[in-house]
Amino acid sequence: MKSNKEKLKKPDWLKIKLTTEGNYSEIKDMMRTKTLHTVCEEARCPNIYECWANRTATFMILGDICTRACRFCAVKTGLPTELDLQEPERVAEAAEQMGLRHCVVTSVARDDLADGGASIFAGTIKAIRERMPFTRVEVLIPDFMGNADSLQVVMDAKPDILNHNIETVERMSNRVRAKAKYRRSLELLQRAKEMNPKIPTKSSIMLGVGETYEEVLQAMDDLRAVDCNILTLGQYLQPTPNHMPIARYVHPDEFKSLKEEGYKRGFRHVESGPLVRSSYHAHEQTDSAAAAEERELSNV
Repeated sequence: MKSNKEKLKKPDWLKIKLTTEGNYSEIKDMMRTKTLHTVCEEARCPNIYECWANRTATFMILGDICTRACRFCAVKTGLPTELDLQEPERVAEAAEQMGLRHCVVTSVARDDLADGGASIFAGTIKAIRERMPFTRVEVLIPDFMGNADSLQVVMDAKPDILNHNIETVERMSNRVRAKAKYRRSLELLQRAKEMNPKIPTKSSIMLGVGETYEEVLQAMDDLRAVDCNILTLGQYLQPTPNHMPIARYVHPDEFKSLKEEGYKRGFRHVESGPLVRSSYHAHEQTDSAAAAEERELSNV
């Protein structure tokens, strides 16, 4: 019997240009020196070479061991032992050293902590702002198991963008994710808007895990129903043979079509393509969304 890898040959549009020179090596050395983690490395992001060469990285706080075992994710799973209260300051130092104008901070899921790590998120936002008051801070947060108090802690720190990924369509959610629930994710995004309507919200969907085109459209409608402003759509890539297999490779034309559908539904920005990930071109996504908001307000 053929393996999934043999059944599905990677198409040409997923070929990645590799470069480990210049900024890439510098950023890798800096992360090791400051004992920081990046989701770029831990989740085996296909864009790491491009992003690091452009001095862009997504910091992953709260250690590198996740309490969940989502079937699509390459991040290590287990019982975390790390809780570094100095981590926010080291992230801020690295962001300052990189000269970032837009800083993205995410984390592993820490269901072992009472607040899910919300206080470390808030501390990281504060530390970056103290060093770099004009740098935008985007946070990509877990669902905190639906704890509204934890979400409030993050929202009170006033991130510039609040990102939480639904990851897939509702029918596939229980198969793809561990512990996280589709409706709970939508509720989190809705609560974030209720807590501070001025902070843009963002979410992401992986394609190629078994969803249908119509289900993706429904997921878009669900996100717009909670006033989600920015959407990213990308191809799922199986990180190891032990992870969920790829159901299909989605053609760039379908990504283009879904991008158009997203704009029809009122998203301020839609980033859609095979290699797109939640934080890919994050600063450009935010600029585009802000320009769209200005146009909306001028037409009122």
